[in-house]
Amino acid sequence: MSQTLRGGIIGCGYFAQNHIEAWRRMPGVDLVAAADPDLERARRAAPRAYASAEEMLAAEMLAGETPADGRLDFVDIATRPETHLPLVRLAAEHRLPVICQKPMAPSWTEAAAMVEAAEEGGIRLMIHENWRWQAWYRELKRRVDAGDIGRPVSYSFRTRRRDGFGAEPYTSQPYFRQMPRLLIHETLVHHIDTARFLFGGLTKIYAQARRVNPVIAGEDCALLALTHESGLAGVIDGHRFTELDPDGPAMEEAIVEGERGSLTLLTDGNLYAGSGTGRRLVWTNEAPGGYRGDSVWSTERHFIDCLRTGAPFESEGREYLEKTFGAVEAAYESVSSGRAVDLRFR
Repeated sequence: MSQTLRGGIIGCGYFAQNHIEAWRRMPGVDLVAAADPDLERARRAAPRAYASAEEMLAAEMLAGETPADGRLDFVDIATRPETHLPLVRLAAEHRLPVICQKPMAPSWTEAAAMVEAAEEGGIRLMIHENWRWQAWYRELKRRVDAGDIGRPVSYSFRTRRRDGFGAEPYTSQPYFRQMPRLLIHETLVHHIDTARFLFGGLTKIYAQARRVNPVIAGEDCALLALTHESGLAGVIDGHRFTELDPDGPAMEEAIVEGERGSLTLLTDGNLYAGSGTGRRLVWTNEAPGGYRGDSVWSTERHFIDCLRTGAPFESEGREYLEKTFGAVEAAYESVSSGRAVDLRFR
C-alpha cells in the first residue's frame, strides 16, 4: 500500500462537509476525487469532480491512464441511506474498500445485501459510526474499564436537539421529514452503538416511540431500555424539541453509576465524578475542533489505520449489521409488539 492513500468521496451534502474537512487534515491521505449531482459542490471538495459515482470510478480506476495520480485506494460514501446498497455494489465491482455513512440502509434486507456485496466482492466495509469515537466516550470507557467507579450498576443517555418542531422541522436535513423511521434509526442508533462500545454486547431491548410533530412521517420521541450480556441495564431517552442547557459539543448528557461512584458527561464535553454539590471535574475536553469532539476525524483515522495494518474495524460491516443495526431493528419490533425483544434468539 502506498505511503499516501488516495480517496474519493461520493456525496458532498450537509454532513459530508464534516467528512471532507476531516480528510483534509488527515496525514497520509489525499482526497483526490468527489462525486455529487451538484458539480460545484464536488469541485469544492476535491481536485477532480464528477456528477456521478459511476463516472468517478470509471475515470479514476482506469489503470495506467493517470500514472502521476494513480488509482483510488478507498471510497467514502456520504450519501443518503437509500443509495448505499448500489454504491457499495459499485465499489465492490472496482475492488475498493469502503467507509459508509450511517444509517446503514433503510431496511434490514438492504443492509444485509450491502454486507453480502462487500464480502462477495472481497472488499473491506466499515460503517462510519462516529459517536463511539467522541473523545469523551473514549475517556469514559478508559475510566470504567480501569475500575474508577467499580462494577457498573446502571447508565443513561439523555439526548436532545431543538430542530424537530414547527411546520418545517430539520431545516439542515429536510429529508428527515419523509423518513418512515426517524429518531431511533437516525439518531439513537449512535447511543445504541456507544452502549455496546462501553458495556459490551446486548441481549434485550424494550422500546417505546411516538410521533409528536404531525408534519413528519416517522417517530420523533423515544425511550429505550437495554440489557447487556453482563446483566447491566441502561436507558436511552431522546427527542428533538428542546436543547440541553448549556448547548455544547456533546449532544447529550450521560451518567454511569457504579458500586464505588459515578461518572457524568455534560454537554460541555467534560467528565465529572460524583453528583450534586459534590460533583467534581475529572477530565476536560480538549479536542481541537471538528465535529463533536473531532469524532469524524477519529473515525476516518481508524479506517485508514486499519487499511494500512489489516486490523479489524470497530464498526466492520457484518458486526455492525448484526449487533448495532440488528438492535435498531429489534427496537422497532419492540415498539410494534409492545414487548421486550430478546436479541439472542433473532
